[in-house]
Amino acid sequence: MEYVYAALVLHELGEKITQAKVKGILEAAGATADDSRIKALVAALKEVDIEEALKTAVMSAAAAPAAPKGAAKEAAAPAKKEKVKEEPEEDTDLGLSALFG
Repeated sequence: MEYVYAALVLHELGEKITQAKVKGILEAAGATADDSRIKALVAALKEVDIEEALKTAVMSAAAAPAAPKGAAKEAAAPAKKEKVKEEPEEDTDLGLSALFG
């Protein structure tokens, strides 16, 4: 994800997104830069209109209703019926005498 963030920083600054600049941002932030991942990112972004992609992402996020926390887990997992075994109540007032019968 940090590779994409570096590209977004460059885009926001109006800079051309190059391998050297992405690597520089990552290293300045203390991350270990993987040259093959940087190369793939820069190549993939050549065909992308980043401004349009950001607008689409913002519009999609605004259109989707916010789900309460944990709703995704509840929706993904079917409801389980819990079988409750009724155990006879034990008399806990017997104290130590219950140990010796």
